[in-house]
Amino acid sequence: MDQHLAFLALGLGNGAVYAALGLALVMTFRSSGVVNFSTGAVALYVAYNFAFLRRGELLVPIPGLPKSVSLGGPLGVLPACVISLAIAALLGAVLYVAIFRPLRNASTVAKAVASIGVMLVVQDVLAQRVGTNPISVKRIFPAHSIGFGGAHVPTDRIILAGVVIGIALLLALLYRFTRFGLATRAAASSEKGAILTGLSPDTIAIGNWALSTMVAGISGILIAPIVPLVPLSYTLFIVPALAAAFIGNFGSMTLAVGGGLLIGMLQAEGTHLQTTISWFPRAGMSEVVPLVLILAFLVFRGKPLPTRGAVVARSLGRSPRPERILSTTVIAAVIAVVALIATSGADRTALIVTFILAVIALSQVVVTGFAGQVSLAQLTLAGVSAFTLSRLGEDLGVPFPFAPILAALVAALVGVVFGLPALRVRGLPLTVATLTLAVFLDAFWFQSGAFTGGLTGAHIKPPTLFGLDLGIGAGQGYPRIGFGLLCLTVLVVVAVAVALLRRSRLGASMLAVRANERSAAAAGVDVARVKLAAFGIGAFIAGLGGALMAYQETLATSQSYSVFAGIGLFAVVYVAGITSVSGGILAGALGPGAIVFTLSAQYLHLGPYYVTISGILLVLIVIRYPEGIAGQFHRLLDRMRKPSGAVVPPADLVKPVSGQVAPAGQLGDLLFSATGLNVNYGSIVAVDDVSIRVRQGEILGLIGPNGAGKTTLIDAISGFTKAEGNVVLGDVRLDSMRPHHRSRLGLGRSFQGVELYDDLTVRENVEVGRGAARHRPAAARRGTDADALASLFGLLELDSVAERPVGTLSQGQRQLVSVARVLAGAPTLALLDEPAAGLDTGESLWLGERLRSVRDTGVAIMMVDHDMELVLQVCDRIIVLDLGAVIADGTPDEIRNDPRVVRAYLGTPHVSSKGCEENARM
Repeated sequence: MDQHLAFLALGLGNGAVYAALGLALVMTFRSSGVVNFSTGAVALYVAYNFAFLRRGELLVPIPGLPKSVSLGGPLGVLPACVISLAIAALLGAVLYVAIFRPLRNASTVAKAVASIGVMLVVQDVLAQRVGTNPISVKRIFPAHSIGFGGAHVPTDRIILAGVVIGIALLLALLYRFTRFGLATRAAASSEKGAILTGLSPDTIAIGNWALSTMVAGISGILIAPIVPLVPLSYTLFIVPALAAAFIGNFGSMTLAVGGGLLIGMLQAEGTHLQTTISWFPRAGMSEVVPLVLILAFLVFRGKPLPTRGAVVARSLGRSPRPERILSTTVIAAVIAVVALIATSGADRTALIVTFILAVIALSQVVVTGFAGQVSLAQLTLAGVSAFTLSRLGEDLGVPFPFAPILAALVAALVGVVFGLPALRVRGLPLTVATLTLAVFLDAFWFQSGAFTGGLTGAHIKPPTLFGLDLGIGAGQGYPRIGFGLLCLTVLVVVAVAVALLRRSRLGASMLAVRANERSAAAAGVDVARVKLAAFGIGAFIAGLGGALMAYQETLATSQSYSVFAGIGLFAVVYVAGITSVSGGILAGALGPGAIVFTLSAQYLHLGPYYVTISGILLVLIVIRYPEGIAGQFHRLLDRMRKPSGAVVPPADLVKPVSGQVAPAGQLGDLLFSATGLNVNYGSIVAVDDVSIRVRQGEILGLIGPNGAGKTTLIDAISGFTKAEGNVVLGDVRLDSMRPHHRSRLGLGRSFQGVELYDDLTVRENVEVGRGAARHRPAAARRGTDADALASLFGLLELDSVAERPVGTLSQGQRQLVSVARVLAGAPTLALLDEPAAGLDTGESLWLGERLRSVRDTGVAIMMVDHDMELVLQVCDRIIVLDLGAVIADGTPDEIRNDPRVVRAYLGTPHVSSKGCEENARM
């Protein structure tokens, strides 16, 4: 037991660093919404400043100038610490003003990519200025120890933990009892409200960035005497620090500090166990601790779908639909073949590296660009394939091309596992989860001598086909044209496949999931399956790229597939254009060792500074061109193309379904019933024992004051919120089904907040809506034909904007697209939540006429709206809710004059549309 206590105490040193870095992450996120991946690199930079000051030198980070300036003699601990922290504060303020303030309204991904750019610049500058040899720093705390039975623990670990806890307490007091802390909390709660009260969010953010970099710097200074300074070493601390920030939910500094200390202690205990217990794994135990904690966070706090009100637009930019695939492919392939033949040596090698990196980049396009799942593990998955290829070829003798295909399939399986967290979370948590999984796999597998051959790497058997050597070769023939053609062939096949995927139904579903998961589920898209398919397909493509990289290097080594090389590749793909095939190919050209790198080194002599320049350009491009370089190219092409004339379909496209239609004014059989529905949020009763019945061909209105439970009732019926009671459509019970299953059975819905796929065109939005109908046999489909409804709602009024992204439309047009998308799925019952919101009187009347036409074809409609003129004129029957309960159910005339409805909602008996509209808005 004493040994265990000793190792837990030893872990306080690293744990204090994780706690401080986690504290800095929480501070920057709370003040500006930035997950600062450069926090570890900043801590390293401050620690180097401290080390140089202790030696009597001031570090100069600017290339071309002397590496340091002599101060005439060594500085003591206190003055060195004060100067280092002043430099840290200045750096934090500059980073916010120059980089993150211009990105204040950008997506979380864009901000994270910018911080990755900062990380790359800081790391490379330090490597250039101080080298890669470890630098030792004199002790700060006394070199004493405390005995635990037969073990001894240095007191500096305990003091370090105490210092970090003290800093956390001081910061807690600062934010709790000072005007600065109050202003910070006010700005974090409501930036607009802070401005209205005379506060400056920018000034507050600058102060918080300065404080957070000082906290990160303190962690670097305090750990420097324990862990020698080496570029990249401190950067790895970001993973457990992110886990600590997750424990605090990126909001609680106390929990973040406690989580960091716990992670450090558990890592030390894991190291102890793997050296003392024979059956314990010999590698990866330190890395598994933050992984387990993050996965626990996902299990207990994640949700399969975002809740209402949690949907926030996180656009990655439009993913253009590929056109003229064949001609473009042929032209590009011919140019690439000519380039291979015309080059030799380093230039040909750079072309081959370009092809390989482009393949891996296209895997990122599928996972992130199409499906919106931010993965930082694609290069790690390529490594899975490379090391598997070695086993298949060397140990099992599996020949080419079966070996790389099987290796890619193994990578696909691992990729699906990496995608499992996406079933519970999205955005930032998923990004961190994939990063943590990659770090664990790298330590447990890639760096394990038992699995990979250790430092010497795993040998790769050269590819041969029908006796023809397709390997990269050696000596004067290096690299062979045949291997280049092999890589080019794989790239062409993958690029065409990804382009076709973008045009396919699965590709449209991926884009729908990327844009809005709730809306995609309502349209019949199985969100979980689409996410896992994206991860699997992306991992398979990355696996093909990893196999080619292994063939090119003839060895599979952990350095080639390191986690931070993968982060850098992700940043390059994002800057090149992560949403398009052309962006993926451009990323291959911009990658390390590729053609742009080689040419810049040969002709511009930028080789030593390529990473630094790339990091700076990355930040600038993220700020100036958030859709990447390829995105700007596509915008230019769109402006050059002439708009095509609008095609208006014949008016007779809408056809009633024979034998299933109730004549106008006459209702059919019972179609839908919901009985005893109850929805509770803690002690709040949102829906109270509500029962509803809808007949075929009926338009049912659902009205009531704000907060009456109307949208919550629709959420309960469509499966977006947990509810008690029974929901039956036809003869099928739906109450235990997930939303997309209900949609596929004929229960369509729109949303109060519209929730369209803003990066998709009008036509593509409607196409996604048609997906629900495709999952039902033709005999089971009831209601209006999908093509007819798409024509009626998507083209009749929106024909001139059919090819425009929905995000560019007016509010009224967006509402019409929302209705068209629901009805395109040929539902038997359409739930429309405020379809007339944002429409003027004329548009509302037009919408009412269209809804009656839909009703006459046999589709039942349940409609929530505050436009009482529309509701009273269109609906066959109206139900009124108040405080979650039904207070009236009857015809429009009965509801118009019901005293309970007048008191609860209308205010006065309905006389005119104007008067009702005014009352409805009160």
